Amino acid sequence: MTSVNDVLPTNRIVRRSAATTDMYDRAVKASLTGHTITGRSGKTVRLSDGSECVEFVSCSYLGLDDHPRLIQAARSAIDKYGIHFSSSRNSMQPVEIDELEELFGEIYPGMTSVVFNSVSSVHLGVLPLLGAGILKGYPISGNGPLFIIDRTAHASMQCIRGVLEQTGPAIRFRSEEPDTLTAALAQAQSENRTPIVLVDGIGSMGGLIDVAGISEAVGEERGYVYIDDAHGTSISGPHGAGYAFEALGNRIPPQVLLVGSLSKAFGGSGGVILVHSPADAEVLRREANPMVFGHSNMITHVVANAESARMHLDGTVATLQDQLWANVALFDKCTTRNVVNAGAPSPIRGLAMETEEAAFQSAVRLREAGVLCFPVFYPVVARGTGLLRFAISAKHTPVQIESIAHHITTV
Repeated sequence: MTSVNDVLPTNRIVRRSAATTDMYDRAVKASLTGHTITGRSGKTVRLSDGSECVEFVSCSYLGLDDHPRLIQAARSAIDKYGIHFSSSRNSMQPVEIDELEELFGEIYPGMTSVVFNSVSSVHLGVLPLLGAGILKGYPISGNGPLFIIDRTAHASMQCIRGVLEQTGPAIRFRSEEPDTLTAALAQAQSENRTPIVLVDGIGSMGGLIDVAGISEAVGEERGYVYIDDAHGTSISGPHGAGYAFEALGNRIPPQVLLVGSLSKAFGGSGGVILVHSPADAEVLRREANPMVFGHSNMITHVVANAESARMHLDGTVATLQDQLWANVALFDKCTTRNVVNAGAPSPIRGLAMETEEAAFQSAVRLREAGVLCFPVFYPVVARGTGLLRFAISAKHTPVQIESIAHHITTV
C-alpha cells in the first residue's frame, strides 16, 4: 500500500510540506522561537528557563495590551459577566459589542462595523457571502466573481481559496507588478465576472501595498478591493484608523471593504470588517458562518476592545503613535545594515538572509545577546531563504532600540 508520501506531490499543501525543512524545529530546540514566557515587564520577558530577554516579537505596536485602562476594563468584565459567556454571536451577546461597533462608526465615519473573534473569522464569514452576491451593497455580475489574490496576501486568505471557489474561480497576481493586476482585471472583464481583489495593507514580513492605486484600478472595472490591514490598524491615521484608511485619503471608497485587527496594535483581540451599508452588516451578523456556528468573542476581550476604541477617540492613541514612530525613526537612524522596510511607515523591520542557515546563526547570536526576534523560514518566506523580523513598539526604550540596532549591525 502506498501513502501520500510515496507519490509525487500533486497539490499545494503537500508540495509545501515536502519543501519545508527542519529549520523551525531546530529554532525551537535552540530557544530562538516557540518561547514559553512566565512573566514580562515592559518589553522584557522572563522565559521558562529563567532567563530574561528584550523581545521584538509581539505585534502590540502601541503597547496597549497591558495598558492600565485595558486591564481594568477586563477586570470589570469578569466581575460583571464572569470569564466567558458561551453562545454563538448571533444568539446572545454583551451590550459592549454594540457599544464597540458604534465606536468604530466614529473612528471610521460613515461606515458600519461588524466585530468577529478573529481576522481569519472575518475572511471566512465575509468573503463567501460577498462572492455569492448576498451583500446587496456590493452587487456581483451574473457570471459571478473572479477572486484575484495578491501573492503576498496573508495566509488566512490564501488558505480558504477552496471555499472562495464555491462561488467563483480564484487566481493570483503580484502587487509589486501592476501589469499582473491589469491582466487579471482584463480576464474578469472578458469572462463578465466581477473582480474581487484580496490584498494586505502592511505586509506581515515586510512591504507596503499600494492600496490607493489598486483601489482606483479596480473601481474602474466595477470590482471590489478587500483589504486586510491587520498590521496597519491603529498605528497611524486620524483616531488610529490605520495605514490603509490613511492611504485611501482618510475615507473608504465604495469599492473597498476594509478589515482591521483588534489583536495587534489595537491592544485587544478579534477582527472587524467595515462596510458601507447597515443592511449588509445585518446580513453578516445573521448569516456569516462564524456568527452562526462559531463561539462569541470573549467577554473580557469585548470590554477591553471597547475601552481601546475610546482611547483611539480621546487622543491617547495619537500620543502612543508619536512614541512608536519616534522609535521607528531611531531604529532606522542607528541601523547601518540594509534592513527590510527601512524608512517605510511600517513598524516592522527585517533582516533578509540568503540562506536558512544564515538566519538561524544570526538569531543564535542575537539570543546570546539577550534579544528575541522572530526568525522565519519557508513557507513564510521564499524557499531556501530566511528572515529575522523585528516588531517595533511604542514601549521599547531608546536604550533597547539603540542596542538592537547595534546588534543588527554587527550580527
